[in-house]
Amino acid sequence: MSTDSNKLVLVGDSLSAEVAYYYFTEDSPYEVVGFTVERDYLKKEEMFGLPVVALEDVENHFAPDAHAAYVAAVYTQLNRLRTRLAGAMKRKGYRLASFVSSRATVASNAQIGEHTFVFEENTIQPFVTIGSNVILWSGNHVGHHSRIKDNVFMASHVVVSGSCVIGDNCFLGVNSTIADGVNVADDCWIGPGVLITQDTEENSIYRIKSPEPARISARRYFKADAK
Repeated sequence: MSTDSNKLVLVGDSLSAEVAYYYFTEDSPYEVVGFTVERDYLKKEEMFGLPVVALEDVENHFAPDAHAAYVAAVYTQLNRLRTRLAGAMKRKGYRLASFVSSRATVASNAQIGEHTFVFEENTIQPFVTIGSNVILWSGNHVGHHSRIKDNVFMASHVVVSGSCVIGDNCFLGVNSTIADGVNVADDCWIGPGVLITQDTEENSIYRIKSPEPARISARRYFKADAK
């Protein structure tokens, strides 16, 4: 049964908000009771049968002392949009909610900050510290004694090896790998499939070139056009 302590307002109305709604509803003590977006982006009146209201006056609809909030945004502006909106809700008096999937493996001495979302099949090993406003999409590995700082987004199947540091505002793409003891500086964008074996430079992009298609077509190569 819902109580004031677990009523939740989601910030956003995008696909990310739909995903957050699903997980908070299916696998948490929270009850999502409404959505909010900044007035300039207010395009709908309801989602899932729940009201969508302007963030500028959200407290008139959902009392801050009776509701928690979660900002359902991904890595827009190197995570700064999520950070800004979380700050706005906190200044209004809302407690910021976190989600940790019941299907994640989290060491008992790992530390996880506020407003952090940990999807299913994440492995968070002993002595790991995860900051605030972090998203770990499904299927990642965070090795022992590593530190994930604030405002980080990790896509799926990322490997952070032992004793690493991931700086503020970083993005780690699908299947990227950070080798043992590496420090990823603040504001780095690590592209899909990238292997980082040494410390990075702040405010840098690391990516691999996408392969160009072969000159022969797929159907011809596999003789799919044969009659």
